Amino acid sequence: MAGEGFLVEAGVPADDLWRVPAAVRRLEALGYSSLIAPETNHDPFLPLVIAAEHTTRIGLTTSVAIAFPRAPMVVAQIAWDLQRFSKGRFGLGIGSQVRKHNEERFSVHWTAPVPRMREYILTLRAIWDSWQHGAKPAFVGEHYRYTYTTPFFNAGPIEHPRIPVAVSAVNPAMCRLAGELCEGVRLHNFCTRKYLDDVILPNIARGAAKAGRTLADVDLSGGGFIATGPDDEAVRKQFESIRRQLSFYGSTPSYFGVLEAHGWGALGEQLNKLSRTGKWQEMTAAVSDEVVRAFAAVGRYDEIVPRIRERFRGLRRIAFPPPPEEPRQEAQVRELVEELTGGE
Repeated sequence: MAGEGFLVEAGVPADDLWRVPAAVRRLEALGYSSLIAPETNHDPFLPLVIAAEHTTRIGLTTSVAIAFPRAPMVVAQIAWDLQRFSKGRFGLGIGSQVRKHNEERFSVHWTAPVPRMREYILTLRAIWDSWQHGAKPAFVGEHYRYTYTTPFFNAGPIEHPRIPVAVSAVNPAMCRLAGELCEGVRLHNFCTRKYLDDVILPNIARGAAKAGRTLADVDLSGGGFIATGPDDEAVRKQFESIRRQLSFYGSTPSYFGVLEAHGWGALGEQLNKLSRTGKWQEMTAAVSDEVVRAFAAVGRYDEIVPRIRERFRGLRRIAFPPPPEEPRQEAQVRELVEELTGGE
């Protein structure tokens, strides 16, 4: 990343769609590069439709929409319409989620996620290709198929048909798939610099090489937290918020590999046991300051930029926390965003 700026992202408020217009206009005015909408307790696509209407420059990305509960055709239609409406500013970020959420929250049958995600992405592209170029539907896989359409159901060509697809990746196999098949990778925030260097980047590069590409051809985003603010107290509050999030992520067995890379496997087992009995406060207390600092760039506004550059070197996109609506802090963050983006 030396000599280049980041693309700086911020989340869209999804809890109240009435708040979206003012919030996204503000973020665009602060110089942010892209808006990201997660799928946690709200739909990730709806706020981006509103954001597209109330902005002109800023990118729009789901980070991430959960793929398997939605048929590829459903996501293909939403993405196509958002790309048309935003005049080419939309990027589709999708993820598999873990087995328990698929089966017990989304009521979706679980299968091995990497081969299924491969087919999902290929199906999306087959659908878009048929709409844009009139290609005959002819994709048949183990999990998905697209072999039939009529003119009545064809969405038709759009001005910006190349919708970048990024997949959420933590484990090596999904990283290799992302490197091989995707325009980008939406890295989980549950990621340390060591895990990034030792596991994620080499596996993305391996997948990219399989497709005749390099790591530089893949748009990498996320991969950690940022705890910052105008003073030490503001930083401390964000630091504690990150501690709580880490206690939740660290309790998930499919993420244990990140902890094990540091010799913290016992922490994952401890967090998992506490989560099964609903001991949320004890979970947070189990995460030490050392663990939080491994996952986050930490510092006041006047010291955070070099720490971000070191922590996230080699990545293209970072999520920088927006300031409260206070003129002095807004001015500070506008300067920081400009410095991080390099004026892009």
